[in-house]
Amino acid sequence: MTASTLIKGATLPDGTTTDVLVQDGTIAELGSVTAAADRTIDAGGLRLLPGLVDLHTHLREPGREDAETVLTGSRAAAVGGYTAVLAMANTHPVTDTAEAAERVYDLGRAAGLVDVQPVGAVTKGLAGEELAELGLMARSRAKVRVFSDDGKCVHDPRVMRRALEYVKAFGGVVSQHSQDPSLAGPTACCHEGELSGQLGLPGWPGVAEEIIVARDVMLARHTGSRVHVAHVSTAGSVEVIRWAKAQGIDVTAEVTPHHLLLTTDLLTGYDPTFKVNPPLRPDEDVQALRAALADGTIDAVATDHAPHARHDKEHAFVDAAFGMLGLETALPVVTTVMVENGLLDWAGLARVMSVNPARIAGLDDVHGRPIAVGEPANLTLVDPAAQVVVDRAASVSLSRNNPWHDRKLTGRVVATLLRGAPTVLEGALA
Repeated sequence: MTASTLIKGATLPDGTTTDVLVQDGTIAELGSVTAAADRTIDAGGLRLLPGLVDLHTHLREPGREDAETVLTGSRAAAVGGYTAVLAMANTHPVTDTAEAAERVYDLGRAAGLVDVQPVGAVTKGLAGEELAELGLMARSRAKVRVFSDDGKCVHDPRVMRRALEYVKAFGGVVSQHSQDPSLAGPTACCHEGELSGQLGLPGWPGVAEEIIVARDVMLARHTGSRVHVAHVSTAGSVEVIRWAKAQGIDVTAEVTPHHLLLTTDLLTGYDPTFKVNPPLRPDEDVQALRAALADGTIDAVATDHAPHARHDKEHAFVDAAFGMLGLETALPVVTTVMVENGLLDWAGLARVMSVNPARIAGLDDVHGRPIAVGEPANLTLVDPAAQVVVDRAASVSLSRNNPWHDRKLTGRVVATLLRGAPTVLEGALA
């Protein structure tokens, strides 16, 4: 028997209020619970959600443990309300073999704070030429189901077609970093437009994303396979995805918290904290992304948590590494942008940050589940009214490239439970 927890007076995503008794890793009782428990959490005024699931996390281990490790990234995820994260494949060495996938999987289990599910590379060494060990990774102990060369685009349509055909056999999905390298090369770092010209920064036009999204949804239709569009950033991509879904094409999409709120004008100060790939876009794109998340065209919020050591970020803007932190702040950003503005209710937030990501990742047997008797107790408790001023120095990540520093956001994770065991209590690691 594991320790039992009684959550008193929590408000569920649908607005009902209940006690929740957690025993032996599952939800044992709902309603007015009178049974004794080893631990009681007063949840009056708090929202209880299914544990958050992140489709897009960079944990950097192996190879760049100076920026993040599976353990430190797991701590950041738990503090952010996550019970499962997908660890991207662009590590050193790349996660392109069954052995590499199992190593990440085992490191996650050893950390024990969130379920770390490795993402397998689509191509060997992320080179875009030869398929990686997709089948072996799928059959490994890690049971890889999501594959991505994130950081690089699978730009060869023949290779992308073969990958889609291959993963279809075991219900896998290819997550694409949509960036046509002939339109947005490796130095492209600012949304192409008047501002990029004024700043003298290499332009990253929206069409470089949109042309790959359009190609890939057509390949998905041709193969009858599943494609997932990572970090959608433009209104044009939203239009393509909306059209594809109307045609019955099996496409899903994610948006990052930073693309829901931050805009390209932040680059005027040349602060490399705001250098991200794809780049921050103008307000008209931000508004289109919010609307698409609200109406279901975009399925999920994914952090693209990309920690970097200071010596990789503290350069001239063009030379600095791409990426921002995101795990600890994703929920308050989405609360501030989407819930406070009436674009999503709390059931909608649970859908885009837990239910849909778990389904896309193939983790929906244990994550993103209804809060009901007999279900796994992977849960997140949130204070929806708390005002939080972000302090980069307080992060439990190893890195400090936090774009939200000094910004006031609404919503705070109070507790996180993984299989009934608290990983976070009172907003801090348990």
